[in-house]
Amino acid sequence: MKIQKLELRHFGKFRDRTILLGDGIQLLYGENEAGKTTIHTFIKSMLFGMERGRGRAAANDTFSRYEPWEQSGVYGGAIEFTCGGKTFRLERSFGRQVKKADLICLDDGEQLSLADGDLEMILPGLEADSYEDTLYIRQSGAQTGQKLAGELKNFAANYSVSGDARIDLAAAQDVLRSQERQLDRQAKVYMEERQRRREKIEQEASYVWRDIHRLDEELDRVREALELKRIKEERESREQEKERRMIDELRPGGWRIHPLEVLGIILAVIVLFVLIPRPWNYITSVVAALAGGIYIWNRMKVEKKRQKTAPELMLEEITPEEELASAEKLRWEQQHLEEEKKEKQIQYENLQEELTELGELDDIYKEQKNRRSALSLAGERLAQVARDMQTQVRSDLNGAVSDIMRGITGGKYTRLLVEEGAQPVFFQENRRIPLSQVSRGTMEQAYLALRLAAADLLYEEEYPLVLDDAFACYDDRRLANTLAWLAGNREQVLLFTCHRREEEILRRESIPFDLVSLP
Repeated sequence: MKIQKLELRHFGKFRDRTILLGDGIQLLYGENEAGKTTIHTFIKSMLFGMERGRGRAAANDTFSRYEPWEQSGVYGGAIEFTCGGKTFRLERSFGRQVKKADLICLDDGEQLSLADGDLEMILPGLEADSYEDTLYIRQSGAQTGQKLAGELKNFAANYSVSGDARIDLAAAQDVLRSQERQLDRQAKVYMEERQRRREKIEQEASYVWRDIHRLDEELDRVREALELKRIKEERESREQEKERRMIDELRPGGWRIHPLEVLGIILAVIVLFVLIPRPWNYITSVVAALAGGIYIWNRMKVEKKRQKTAPELMLEEITPEEELASAEKLRWEQQHLEEEKKEKQIQYENLQEELTELGELDDIYKEQKNRRSALSLAGERLAQVARDMQTQVRSDLNGAVSDIMRGITGGKYTRLLVEEGAQPVFFQENRRIPLSQVSRGTMEQAYLALRLAAADLLYEEEYPLVLDDAFACYDDRRLANTLAWLAGNREQVLLFTCHRREEEILRRESIPFDLVSLP
């Protein structure tokens, strides 16, 4: 990508200002407050857009700082650039009321859409955060941080998995973790449902068991009643037989009292009356007659039954038909209770089988567990391959950084390695030299080499390098080497400066450049 034209219609201090840019080093010179930072902010806003802050933050945000000094006209502008052999024009309006963006291909007039991601497709991988960490260097701001380290790590992992760094490994891992969490939630819900079902079945089984116990008690009552009836019938039968035998014994021939017994009593009374002198014979005869009557009376009461209890008297009032009906009712109740108990026992056994099945792992749970294991294995494999590829990418990055460092230092430093956290470290004569032991200028060159190597690694397209007074710590020789290397290895470099030193060295070293004076 190369920027050809900047049109600042209304942006900050600029109004209807057009800046033409060419290949190679573009030296944008201007004194302090000439608008160098404004132009760079315009470029960044055109590429990535600009949002207005809210609340108190809006007072000092980028939108407010670069609002047109003159309020008339549209807040915005346009940028023309080439990429992939085609020329494009991007126009944006940042106004409070009207905000829009238009992208068009100037070669064929095709209207493109930012909303549909056409700009990201034309400028693949270029994002605001990575731009700040690679392509834009401000004064004493070459040092990188953990953000670039994360981008390089993610790039290595993504490329190792798919061969395409545009695929976001972190997003893929997030998807895997999200699916794992979803499966965990599903498994939890499923197990909770199984537990609720188990508790419901256990409760139902408890009710059925109590019903079985109740039926057993009722059956015991009915059986006891039937047994009592049987015993009663047998007892009554025995008593009737006993009374019948006694009557038969006491009444031969069928008489209740024998006539001879009556005759004997009469003769005894007569004899006593005759033989005993008067007046005692009268008394004796009367007593004997009374005794004989009592004897005869007692013999006549042989069949009289013994005194009955109240329950027995009540039972005696029950007719044979009622007795038979009561027994039949008890037997029917017994049969009904036994059938009901059998059904309850079958129901209880079925519930116990369901509980046994719930206690075992079913196919659904096993499938969830297998899917969870597969996701976990995929995540581990993805992370392992990413770690392996990171080693390879770091090796490639170290080679690129060392080549750049060799070029911008004129061969003074030939080996620069990038350690964990995107921290450069020199190796000189088999000795490790941390940046804390080198000059500020050398440190700035090391970070410049890292940024350039990272940009070449992260982006498919070469994008313009923007340097905003980035060489303040460079001596003349160091600056000359760096400018010569940039002129020979970068398609476009936008060098903002408020010093004449860069222009003088470029002319002295015969390094081609274009001068843009500001304002």
